[in-house]
Amino acid sequence: MTTGERAVRCLVAGRVQGVWFRATTARQAEQLSLRGWAKNLPDGRVEVVVAGDSRGLATLCGWLWEGPRGASVSGVTVEEWTEPVASGFQTL
Repeated sequence: MTTGERAVRCLVAGRVQGVWFRATTARQAEQLSLRGWAKNLPDGRVEVVVAGDSRGLATLCGWLWEGPRGASVSGVTVEEWTEPVASGFQTL
């Protein structure tokens, strides 16, 4: 990561699978010039790992509480991420 960047891992709970959550998250992240990934977890949550400037991260983390139409978010946990994050944004 470059100076001024940080990364976080967000775990999003609720009705977040089967409602285009990962694809919509990718669009939001790309608009904010963030990189990372979103993937469905076996327990029904969505994991979002994202890196970039603090303002963009704060905006995306706030948006995760809303999600796309059809989602019903019951919780978002955010923790620091120290592993490398590749360029671009992927849905896994």
